[in-house]
Amino acid sequence: MPRSVAFVFPGQGSQRVGMLDSLPSGDDTSRLLDAAEALSGFDLRRIAAEGPDTALADTRAAQPLLYLAGWSWARALTEHGVAPVALAGHSLGELVALAVAGVYSVEAGLELVCERGRLMALAAEHTPGTMAAVLGMDADEIGDLIAGINGVWVANDNCPGQTVISGTHSGVESATAALLGAGARKVVPLAVAGPFHSPLMAPAADAFGMLLTGVDFTDAAIPVVQNTVPEPATDAETLRERLVAQIVSPVRWTETLGSLKSMGVDLLVETGPGAVLTGLARRVEGIDAVSAETAGVAHIVEVTA
Repeated sequence: MPRSVAFVFPGQGSQRVGMLDSLPSGDDTSRLLDAAEALSGFDLRRIAAEGPDTALADTRAAQPLLYLAGWSWARALTEHGVAPVALAGHSLGELVALAVAGVYSVEAGLELVCERGRLMALAAEHTPGTMAAVLGMDADEIGDLIAGINGVWVANDNCPGQTVISGTHSGVESATAALLGAGARKVVPLAVAGPFHSPLMAPAADAFGMLLTGVDFTDAAIPVVQNTVPEPATDAETLRERLVAQIVSPVRWTETLGSLKSMGVDLLVETGPGAVLTGLARRVEGIDAVSAETAGVAHIVEVTA
């Protein structure tokens, strides 16, 4: 019996040295990489091939690389007949989902991603910060515990037992001590270049919102479940509004997985580098998950037929 498939696109944190090596070949990918290097001002091919990790963690490089990797895998899968019934992306991955859904062209999305990375880097330079993953504690409990600490917020509810906090360096440091003291199993610093998905990104969100007013959005051909309101949507203006809010709002990924499940999805295909989202999905009962990069296109075609 055919599987009901959703493509899910990873965000920052999934980048790594060698991330372009296994991409499905295609002239479009090479052309778009040329465009991404021109738009970003970074030697993205060299950074992806050689690193170092600090260069890959720069949001101005990570965002276009992840966007192109996700789009290339999605294109290869759809060309081989894999037809998703829904799309979702974790943070930056949401912009890939919107391109795959036909909300804007892949070229327009690339321009948005490069500008989004630049604006977020500027905001992080103005108000430096960091993020950390909290393991072994409920997201609501974490929110209650850090509510009285200045400069820190819940940024991602990734899955049961894994939540990410974001904020100033001092805020995250104070929250880490409080959470470990309250019983969190572990708090792991993340290799990111700023306090993403927190109110500290407001300057980036405001500027990005202004930019989006000049971009043509069309209704999505495939429903997209977005981070800020994890319900399927196809309306162009709804998708635009939620995309702007995403920069300063938590990624509600646990609820996103629940929404996909309620739509009848029983297989998530992680469409990008690595298997971070595959691991998160396997902690939710009733949904299988597979990484396109790990499994390969031929296997995905076989298991979805």
